[in-house]
Amino acid sequence: MDEIKTAILGASGYTGAELLRLLVGHPAFRVTALTADRKAGQSMASVFPHLAPLALPDLVAIDQVDFGAIDAVFCCLPHGTTQEVIAGLPESVKICDLSADFRLADIESYAEWYGHPHRAPALQSSAVYGLTELARPAVRGARLVANPGCYPTASQLPLIPLVRAGLIEADDIIIDALSGVSGAGRAAKEANLYTEVAEGVHPYGLGGHRHLPEIEQGLSAAAGRKVQVSFTPHLMPMNRGMLATIHVRPTAGATPADLRAALAEAYRDEPFVRALGEGGVPATRHVRGSNLCLIGVFPDRAPGRAILVSAIDNLVKGASGQALQNMNLMFGLEETLGLTLSPLFP
Repeated sequence: MDEIKTAILGASGYTGAELLRLLVGHPAFRVTALTADRKAGQSMASVFPHLAPLALPDLVAIDQVDFGAIDAVFCCLPHGTTQEVIAGLPESVKICDLSADFRLADIESYAEWYGHPHRAPALQSSAVYGLTELARPAVRGARLVANPGCYPTASQLPLIPLVRAGLIEADDIIIDALSGVSGAGRAAKEANLYTEVAEGVHPYGLGGHRHLPEIEQGLSAAAGRKVQVSFTPHLMPMNRGMLATIHVRPTAGATPADLRAALAEAYRDEPFVRALGEGGVPATRHVRGSNLCLIGVFPDRAPGRAILVSAIDNLVKGASGQALQNMNLMFGLEETLGLTLSPLFP
């Protein structure tokens, strides 16, 4: 297998560290460049001691990387900083961007939600939204993949097949989702201090979280018309993990059993997405450290309604694992390479 020279931009964050955990055992990708901003010049061992035994390059500034010698770039830079960087990369480089900078196809919508004009509009038109299981052919042929956000991944995987099949009312969807604190990134923030987060659950971004247009973009495409949903994220006092509880109204004649059967069929041959049988309840501890998404379907006590529950690890299937899954496809590799780790339990 030919060696694929790989760079991780923004490697001092949680998603960068998670990518390294997955890539070190990968048979094809070899990490040859790691960048950081404030931590340039430091070793990865000093930034992430758990990676100390690995032979890794030191962190450098982006302008010190010879991208002519790079085949693949995982971009883990903060939102709003990625567009200009990616626009300056050689055409020969394949890119998976883990920020939100290329996820919204409509650049006007991007400007509305992110507070500044899109800085690479010509490149946006070629970006592929990489919800892998539902975009595999497009991902295979892409040069630039916009890796989905964690909340949109946990929400869209159970919803899109049901919307496409006309089994639920697309205009009556309520998503309550909970994330581990690592989803807020590694930068020092008062709101993420232990005493601010521990022993409590914190809703945030009510009615206006930036993942909302990303979710609605996917559901609107599935429905063939504009769809709006109710979405409320919550911060949980745990390091990693994400659980989405989704309230839906089946269309006339459809039952929760029909929804469960449709999801089981949609993901029947998928290595990472599993629709659980009747009574199976997904939990974050069942996917911790893995690239899995578990989905359960339940009847609601309210007549004519159903409850979907999905669980992912926000750092793996919600970020770095899905990015590697996409990059495997972009290079014509088996998409499970480097991703077959079983969940950590307990």
